[in-house]
Amino acid sequence: MLNPTKDLNADLMHEFSSQIRGEIILPVDENYDEARKIYNAMIDKRPAIIVRCKDAIDVVASVNFARKEGLEVSIRSGGHNGPGLALVDDGLVIDLSPMKDIQVDPDNKTVRVEPGCTWGEVDAATHEYGLATVSGILSTTGVGGLTLGGGHGYLTRKYGLTIDNLVSADVVLADGKLVHTSEQENPDLFWALRGGGGNFGVVTTFEYRLHPVKNVIAGPMFWPLEELETTLKWYRDWLPQMPDDVYAFYLVAEVPAGDPFPKEIHGRKVCGLVWCYTGPQDQFEGILQQARNVAKPIFEFTGEMPYPTLQIMFDGLYPPDYQWYWKGDFVREINNEAVEEHLRFGTVPTSHSTMHLYPVNGAVHRVKKNETAWSKREANWSMVIVGVDPNPEKVEEMKTWARSYWEAVHPYTLGGSYINFMMEEGQHRIEASYGENYERLQKIKAEYDPENFFHINQNIKPKK
Repeated sequence: MLNPTKDLNADLMHEFSSQIRGEIILPVDENYDEARKIYNAMIDKRPAIIVRCKDAIDVVASVNFARKEGLEVSIRSGGHNGPGLALVDDGLVIDLSPMKDIQVDPDNKTVRVEPGCTWGEVDAATHEYGLATVSGILSTTGVGGLTLGGGHGYLTRKYGLTIDNLVSADVVLADGKLVHTSEQENPDLFWALRGGGGNFGVVTTFEYRLHPVKNVIAGPMFWPLEELETTLKWYRDWLPQMPDDVYAFYLVAEVPAGDPFPKEIHGRKVCGLVWCYTGPQDQFEGILQQARNVAKPIFEFTGEMPYPTLQIMFDGLYPPDYQWYWKGDFVREINNEAVEEHLRFGTVPTSHSTMHLYPVNGAVHRVKKNETAWSKREANWSMVIVGVDPNPEKVEEMKTWARSYWEAVHPYTLGGSYINFMMEEGQHRIEASYGENYERLQKIKAEYDPENFFHINQNIKPKK
């Protein structure tokens, strides 16, 4: 293994830099500290080299250089990854954030996207044509990590996971080759990319299927936290029976201080729903009334809006440079015992901490569990428990709450998690997340990356 502090001499770096069209950033450079920042301020890693790639040629050169010189490699897209796997100490970061080309094909209802884009940028481009694909909940999330982990968001019940809408991808492999993959070309690799994380290469272009989505009816509704038992028991039975046009994730939170929330409820502990409705407008009021009838809301802020407006709605509450710690699980049923634990831990420790139950049913259930690497097709929800705060002194309090909450509800889950909602939690958690698909993933990993070159991730070990 190369010792970067001793062995990255000037001649070697000069030769490498002559192959790069983008920017190489080293620890001695003035912009190094800014370049190594990612979304989670809890992460403080010091790479030896950061390569801000301009194109796929830069990615190929970076992979070849790192392999030749024995450097560990991490891949950065949007930098939202909770445990900081976008960075690697003393290694080389392939930073894709400058790669932002977006090409919308409105006739074929597809979009080609480079991995440095955020979902907000993609939404803005496709919205011009009244189209959208499945993305996440915050517009600042990068397309790369979200997609390769599976991807779910406001359009999931209607149109499936992000990977269910992936048409093709261009990938730089561990040997430096650039290949195209789809259901027809390199189909095993394409299968593995759809949920297998960054284990199989560096994706330099994603192609997604688009759907006719322009405006939605959306927004939050809050009940007092005292209504959690009543509302969660109702929600667990109600949502799976609703048409796919009805999306609503369940939450526990604290009302933020600021617009559009009235001052009299600032700081109030609440449970509630965040809606996204894509069906006939005249039917939404009746659906909303069903939720009102369960318990009286203390706040409603729903209305028709452009889909990108919904996507940016919570960006201001979760800016970069906050401390993040999260735990997740897949959930099929929410029994009474689980409801009791949600009630016990639902008082969040900081004003930005929260628990969300994201629906992953509807269209997701119409894909078989062995059709993609994402295996938990029987889940109805993807749960995340997340401690967030700008103050580093709150970290241990947030971690204790999130871990205790997770440990209490974990026995009532399917086990395993959406890999984008995992910290570094051990190999058993990764294997549990992929279930019966893990062995096939290991075999494909052995074919495309037998030396486990791409291992700074939620790692799938190659089958020996």
